[in-house]
Amino acid sequence: MDNGSPFRQQLQNCILRCRDIPVVSRLAPTPSGHLHIGNVVNFLLTWLLVRAMGGHLHLRIDDMDTARCRPDFVESIFATLAWLELDWDAGPFSVSDFTANYSFSVQGDYYWEELRRSLAETGKLYACTCSRRQIAQASISGLYPGTCRTAHLSLQKNGRATRVHVPSSTRITIGADNIALDRTLGDFILWRRDGLPAYQFASVIDDRDMQTSLVIRGADLLTSSAAQLYLAGLIDAPVFAQAVFVHHPLLLDRHQVKLSKSSKAVPAILSGSSRQIYQLTARLLGLPAEDIVSIDDLLGVFSAAYC
Repeated sequence: MDNGSPFRQQLQNCILRCRDIPVVSRLAPTPSGHLHIGNVVNFLLTWLLVRAMGGHLHLRIDDMDTARCRPDFVESIFATLAWLELDWDAGPFSVSDFTANYSFSVQGDYYWEELRRSLAETGKLYACTCSRRQIAQASISGLYPGTCRTAHLSLQKNGRATRVHVPSSTRITIGADNIALDRTLGDFILWRRDGLPAYQFASVIDDRDMQTSLVIRGADLLTSSAAQLYLAGLIDAPVFAQAVFVHHPLLLDRHQVKLSKSSKAVPAILSGSSRQIYQLTARLLGLPAEDIVSIDDLLGVFSAAYC
């Protein structure tokens, strides 16, 4: 990637903005599979920015999807982070610490309480009983058509989804991008009918509580970022509402398909040496990679070039 790439320009703008704020970010893996190269490059980018700016880094393991998350994947997260020699300042520091103090199983009720406390008075929440098939039949675009918006159904923790209304002409600006949220996402789900919080809502609550001011994500999550900023504007989350976002290019496999757990991407820890991952990250950043053999080398080269 050349030095004048849009991604590098994003990073330079990010660093300029971060000089004026307390930098707080997070590594947020999901234990629904082994971490692949795309995951760990994202973690390295986040770690580099936070450490170069003297910020504070959380580890937040998102295990809300209880049907897909497994204990061995949690163990794999800690093993992969150790393999990369990444450190963090807050959050779980071991599998047992995570299980006892940070797992969704020990704090799940908190999100429902926050939904009622933070958003119920906005007038934008409504219960929804529509199935995916009903939505597909009623909407050519695939967006929710608002069927239950005026039904005045009571909010329920189980058996009904809870959606948030996104008015027409809602625009969210992130850097150079202006996202028409009503046309790209529409009224989206905050609480699932199976009694679990949707990722968008839970993530915003966590970022509000952590005072997250910097988020590094793949370019495919731009709409997700817009949805979360929309929610941050509805609840009392002033720091996250002004957070700096960087959306990096996606890593693709040899078939030009995004690396993902669902596509059975090779676990990063089995894909080669950590040195190769450091050098891959350096090349993504437009930095000389040949002499990088350690995480400290990568941080030094990054800081010299960007900071």
